Amino acid sequence: MIERYTLPEMGSLWSEQHKYQTWLEVEIAVVEAQAELGYIPSEAVAEIKAKANFDPKRVDELEAEVRHDMIAFLTNVNEYVGEAGRFIHLGLTSSDVLDTALALQLTSSMNLILAQVETLSQAIRYQAQQHRYTVMAGRTHGIHAEPITFGFKLAGWLAETLRHRDRLVNTAKNIAVGKISGAVGTYANVDPKIEAIACQKLGLKPDCASTQVISRDRHGEFVQALALLGSSIERFAVEIRNLQRTDVLEVEEFFAKGQKGSSAMPHKRNPIRSERLTGMARLLRGYAGTALENIALWHERDISHSAAERVILPDACIITHFMLSEITDLIKNLLVYPHNMQRNLNCYGGVVFSQKVLLALIDKGLSREASYAIVQTSAHQAWNRSDGDFRSLIQNNPQVKDLLTPAELDACFDCENHIKNLDLIFQRLGI
Repeated sequence: MIERYTLPEMGSLWSEQHKYQTWLEVEIAVVEAQAELGYIPSEAVAEIKAKANFDPKRVDELEAEVRHDMIAFLTNVNEYVGEAGRFIHLGLTSSDVLDTALALQLTSSMNLILAQVETLSQAIRYQAQQHRYTVMAGRTHGIHAEPITFGFKLAGWLAETLRHRDRLVNTAKNIAVGKISGAVGTYANVDPKIEAIACQKLGLKPDCASTQVISRDRHGEFVQALALLGSSIERFAVEIRNLQRTDVLEVEEFFAKGQKGSSAMPHKRNPIRSERLTGMARLLRGYAGTALENIALWHERDISHSAAERVILPDACIITHFMLSEITDLIKNLLVYPHNMQRNLNCYGGVVFSQKVLLALIDKGLSREASYAIVQTSAHQAWNRSDGDFRSLIQNNPQVKDLLTPAELDACFDCENHIKNLDLIFQRLGI
């Protein structure tokens, strides 16, 4: 991922330095396990732990010659360790280290992502509470429907974010798996007890039935979970973009002092962060497709997944983390304009209250068909007219006058009818 979208704490987890460090952690956990079981001298383990080191530049030099990253790494480590280095990687295959270390990187990345999901949840929860009763027009098909509150809209975002949290927690468990089972995964040259001890030291569980690699359905699930989260972030961002349109302007991204919206048009205040998030969600969904294609490997292992994973796994984690940070900051500092919400709600004389009038007429004994015709006629006469006034038209309709008192008609245009049960939803979410 380019530096522009890489936050330091996540980027560091996917640096070459950290990758090699996790490889070394796995190798050391294995020699410790071997020593505990009496396969190698404990003195050798102490020497390995004291001397083991690596130089990423030297690893690159060696890889250019041997064309194998793990062999290059081990060669470099043994340059530091010396004689005791012969006990490193005993009975292992490269994927034992690569896949187990990758699990450590993915687990650490998920921990950062989960922490940011929690921060996002708190930001949404706060704004939902602040705008619990900020009435606005609900929209379906992009058209005014019936009144809701902005807090209610945000409550839906919170519920969705909490579902992602639960999915990610489960995904974190499924990816926290290591394998120290040797070539093709049969433990022919490594005691299964070594795997159990090493994985315990690393905070992982042994894969119950690996081949030479950990099956890639786990990694496919991981990236799919991130892509799903990204799609929800996109949903929030698209909503903000729509509500920021000049002809709507019910919310707006915070516009910093000195910020410029356009090189040509000084008046512009564009929803650039929301638009950026929309583009990033597309990347995540692309990574998910590649992760699914990585599942079908030949026999016990090939490396068709490897080149793709070097790109998609770091990028998916880095961009998800960035997106979470962006949407959190965006929501925390969102500019909300209740007066514009009220203005838009009353557009064309309150056509959003048409169903309440319809139901009131039906309740008075008028047929649904006749009631619908009366209400629709008045609503459409008011629609798209600068002087359109549904309320005036409906209250002057002779049939409506005969059936509804002024107080009953006033009740039809009372927003309280539409928000009276929303507290139940807020209670469900602990808002």
